[in-house]
Amino acid sequence: MTKKVLKMLIAEDEFLSRKLVGHYLEKYGKSDIAVNGQEAMLAIQTSYGEGSPYDVIFLDIMMPEKDGLTVLKELREFETNLKINPADGIKVIMTTALGDAKSVMQAFRSQCEAYITKPYTEDAFTVQLKKLGLIE
Repeated sequence: MTKKVLKMLIAEDEFLSRKLVGHYLEKYGKSDIAVNGQEAMLAIQTSYGEGSPYDVIFLDIMMPEKDGLTVLKELREFETNLKINPADGIKVIMTTALGDAKSVMQAFRSQCEAYITKPYTEDAFTVQLKKLGLIE
């Protein structure tokens, strides 16, 4: 069986976090970078416009210009407008320092698929990608 190369977006405003997450993910495919929520939405819309949407987005909750929860809600509305079945949409893994129950529940209510809190470990990313069926 051929290994799928993932198309990923890392939406993270902190340089070191972007570098770390990018390093963890490089073996699974190509990652684009967005440094704020506005840029993340533009990247998402562009990927759909090119007919090649992301397989997965790693979305920080606390970002300038537009926070991750707002981006997540806008993404799901955008997919609904495109008549994309929720199960077929882009998988979203929230990445954040916010591990409190309220933040976690809010993210899942906004239809994220997974949640990873800092400090990040490579294993946490691998486990979530496996759970989502994106890697073996």
